[in-house]
Amino acid sequence: MEPKELEPFPPSTLVNSSRWWSKDTVAIVTGANRGIGYAIVKRLAELGLTVILTARDSERGFKASETLRSQGLNVQFSRLDVSDAASIEAFVSWFRENFAGLNILVNNAAVSFNDVDENSVEHAEMVVKTNFYGTKLLTEALVPLFRCSTSTSRILNISSRLGSFNKVKNPGVREMLQSEDLTIDQIDAVVGKFLENVRSGTWKEAGWPEVWTDYAVSKVALNAYSKILAKRLQQKGISVNCFCPGFTQTSMTRGKGSRTADEAAQVGVWLALLPPENLPTGQFFAGSKPVISAKL
Repeated sequence: MEPKELEPFPPSTLVNSSRWWSKDTVAIVTGANRGIGYAIVKRLAELGLTVILTARDSERGFKASETLRSQGLNVQFSRLDVSDAASIEAFVSWFRENFAGLNILVNNAAVSFNDVDENSVEHAEMVVKTNFYGTKLLTEALVPLFRCSTSTSRILNISSRLGSFNKVKNPGVREMLQSEDLTIDQIDAVVGKFLENVRSGTWKEAGWPEVWTDYAVSKVALNAYSKILAKRLQQKGISVNCFCPGFTQTSMTRGKGSRTADEAAQVGVWLALLPPENLPTGQFFAGSKPVISAKL
């Protein structure tokens, strides 16, 4: 998954001439009470979409949505904990009752328990459950609710270059992940093997990514799932892409980073709102400017 340069399409070009959306266009952003998720919600709403802000913490999520609503933005809040299957079921039921259909899903919710300069797998189960399994479960539950159209239907998974397949040193696992015939069962087996190595204390010598190991593995799995999903949903007219915002100043990085959440969100929103004629699928975008991508 080596990055290649594409012709730049700057976020500033999101002007009336390229708008395909309206207030009836519905977007869901997970993990959005702060950081990149919050900034994405704000920008999408500023551009005139109807946006559902979700968060695990009801009080913080409601407060975040009310702050945006006080600015005249069309933002609604619903609680969602992607690590909890019952919460996903309740959220999807709420959405079905209140909206006619979904256009955009931005899977942003994620956790990491490492500091910038630390690496621990103490919370590996929770990290994988949230960042991979939770995202997968939510996405599968929402796919039937998409307004399937090659013009308006998009899934954007906020991922990481830490989850690039070449970060996996085990050649057998890396080759499997890069295969065009990769299956969901194989991804589950890879994740299961990682967690088994964590429990046995053998994860360091097993060839897993060396930086933020559990977070990286969760993103390896997410990238692999996105690759499969993009192929599957292409026939339904739903695009699936990944975006690595880079080293961003958020709570996950303890405020460290080379760009702000607003700057990262600007690129994320650009990707989420690409004109239909420029909309790819199965791509991995990375960097502070939307010019670097690679096929998943």
